Amino acid sequence: MSQALYRKWRPQKWDEVIGQPHIVQTLKNAVASDRVAHAYLFAGPRGTGKTTAARLLAKAVNCLDPDPAARPCNKCDYCKAVNESRFLDLIEIDAASQTGVDDVRDLRDKINFSPNQGKYKIYIIDEVHMFSNSAFNALLKTLEEPPPHAIFILATTEIHKIPPTVLSRCQRHEFRRVPVDDIVAQLQNIVKSEKLKAEPEALTLIARQSAGGMRDAISLLDQLASTGQTISLDLTQAVLGTATSQTVLDLVSAVLDRAPAAGMDAIHAALDSGTDARVLARQVVDYLRALLLIQMGNGGQVDLSADVRARAEKHAKAFSSADILRMIKAFNAAAADQRGGWQPSLPLELALAEVLEASAAMESPVPSTTIKKGLEILSQTGEEKPKTERI
Repeated sequence: MSQALYRKWRPQKWDEVIGQPHIVQTLKNAVASDRVAHAYLFAGPRGTGKTTAARLLAKAVNCLDPDPAARPCNKCDYCKAVNESRFLDLIEIDAASQTGVDDVRDLRDKINFSPNQGKYKIYIIDEVHMFSNSAFNALLKTLEEPPPHAIFILATTEIHKIPPTVLSRCQRHEFRRVPVDDIVAQLQNIVKSEKLKAEPEALTLIARQSAGGMRDAISLLDQLASTGQTISLDLTQAVLGTATSQTVLDLVSAVLDRAPAAGMDAIHAALDSGTDARVLARQVVDYLRALLLIQMGNGGQVDLSADVRARAEKHAKAFSSADILRMIKAFNAAAADQRGGWQPSLPLELALAEVLEASAAMESPVPSTTIKKGLEILSQTGEEKPKTERI
């Protein structure tokens, strides 16, 4: 059985961690100066390197290299044992499956035993927010005053669910989403090393679809490589179920031309070709965001091909900022709408109708005949017509 690419390319040294320089530098300095804390909390989106950083820290604090600044060395017995998942003093706990207070009490009873191999026993608790309140309470005292040979590393994607009493006992590190350029550069390295064939546009699309998660991007690349074909833009769009940029352009043009039929045709043509409705809505929002950035003079932050950029600049001039904001809100709601499960196209259709109706209302003021009729009704009921006062 072949090894998944994201496991094969998991960073083994600090310098290989991508997109988290603020955290890497802090942890490296802590190891080099022998000021490692007894409890850490790693928080951030999935696939951004939380577990990887935890394993690197576990390796570094037990590394046998005489130079602290060179740890982990990946050459000593302990580093090799961690890399091969056979280091007895590295205990990884999945809080999603061990949520009860009994599991924490068992951990608390065993933590006082001395390490089997290394200098420290490292407890990595993944998805720690899944612990019950009782489990958190049972962990508090141990987390505050663990034995000198124990280090806790808690990892979570939902830090708002962690009790303040736990947060106050940990050194907190916030992991950020990895920039698209950094993801593309890493994918290019993998493609070159694995002797794959991939188009640059396809790698950029993969990076955007991963939403800042390096692991997700590598997994998508692995999925596409399994087809045995050249990883082209068309293949990537077909496998990932994403719409072409032309569909988004046609939809926005239909809004500009007040052509609901053309807009509906663009939506259904994309969905009939296999595009996911929520993915299409997100792509529309991304394009509208690009128009807003161009209007605000930040066109340099927009990553578009030359032909799409030319169309975007025309659209940015044709729409007002209020129109773009209104469209972003409508299609963003469609991207997050779960009610269209029985009819996937419904949220998109409603968003299009809402945008077109709002545009028509803005351009069609109340007719003067309607105002005259209202005044006549007022006069018939004995009420005076409104008088114009001079200020």
